[in-house]
Amino acid sequence: MATEGTDPGGRPVEDSSHALISSRRVEGTPVYNRAGEKLGTIHSVMIGKLSGRVAYALMSFGGFLGVGGQVHPVPWEMLDYDPDRDGYVVDLTRERLEQAPAFRLDEADRPRERSEDELVYSYYGVMPWWGSAPY
Repeated sequence: MATEGTDPGGRPVEDSSHALISSRRVEGTPVYNRAGEKLGTIHSVMIGKLSGRVAYALMSFGGFLGVGGQVHPVPWEMLDYDPDRDGYVVDLTRERLEQAPAFRLDEADRPRERSEDELVYSYYGVMPWWGSAPY
């Protein structure tokens, strides 16, 4: 259950009245596949400076994060929030994610060439965040 504090008795209180969430609260949120298997966690989200649209979530996947670690960019529109899991659900298998494009963690938040982002969206077969493309 997604909670937003506790009631006077110390019980968690669900707050579904807010449509927005801070990026700080998204970081560290678990990501599951449709079968309920935990795939990883959200490391960070990448947001278009001018449009304000969330482009993709950088998801940590397997192993330990550190120098030389990797994150997988997953288009934001592929993630569905599940309040019962208090996490995101994505229609991906572990094997498909293992083959997905990945960025080195120490370079993940740096500006990327459009061709690198096009590769991500082409891999997943979804429209890119910046507009239409022939995928």
